[in-house]
Amino acid sequence: MRLRQIEVFHAIYTSGTMTNAARLLNVSQPSVSKVLAHAEQQLGYPLFERVRGKLVPTPEADRLFGLVSNVYDHVEQLRHVADNLRASDHGKVRVAATPAFGVDLLPAAIASYLADHGDTVFEVETLHHDEIGAALLESRIDIGLAFDSVTVPGLTSETLAKGEFVVIAPPDLELGADDRVTLDALADQPFIGLSARGPLGRLLSAYLDNSGVEFRQVVYTETYHVAKALVARGSGISIVDTITANSGHSADVRRWKLEPPLPYSIDVISADSMPPSLLCRRFIAHLADIVADYV
Repeated sequence: MRLRQIEVFHAIYTSGTMTNAARLLNVSQPSVSKVLAHAEQQLGYPLFERVRGKLVPTPEADRLFGLVSNVYDHVEQLRHVADNLRASDHGKVRVAATPAFGVDLLPAAIASYLADHGDTVFEVETLHHDEIGAALLESRIDIGLAFDSVTVPGLTSETLAKGEFVVIAPPDLELGADDRVTLDALADQPFIGLSARGPLGRLLSAYLDNSGVEFRQVVYTETYHVAKALVARGSGISIVDTITANSGHSADVRRWKLEPPLPYSIDVISADSMPPSLLCRRFIAHLADIVADYV
């Protein structure tokens, strides 16, 4: 089957009528009928039968549809990629980051880069970890910034720096004179728990579960910066990444590192099909310097 025949077959199968298929494809109904007739002639068997004025797929059409759907989905992805490649140009950096980076670190990196390279244009998105991967594979963005990225076919990650989780507490709370605390020291404190979604959340959740320490949880939130804001207002303590702890009004909270330490990586992700341009590589190098300051 030719590509046009696949499109027409998919449109008829999913919409149920020639008229609806023609509307989906923005062509005339006779054009749809002609393409279908040619497809059936080449295949040597009918794909649809008319039953009381309706088109009903034949058993052969039902068997073909699963394969046709896969081809159709890949064609749609190809169109997205082609459009996004046209939108990309040499003077532009399209970057996406998970929310923790979008509050302070990424804006700081872009602002300081623009101070020396004013002719660069940035497109910035805030996405969750899985959404960054999808955007890269569709060539909607050039690079992604995330925590502890996992290996995904078609994507490459580069570690910019290593960080540690930290305990954050209201300014007037004293957890000890050392710069590290154990989870046992936190057991009696009101605790602001965090979501286990994403690589960073799963890493922290496993660490807490394995400790055996029971926490007196007073709030649960999916957003690390919300947890930090609650801590700053005296609602309890929490455990967050150093990027969150050091972003924004960092003087509003006190920090202690965990003992034993809980490290994570800060990674730049790119698509194998579209390696970062020279411009993107320059920004990545600049970004690495900014990340180092935060951790």
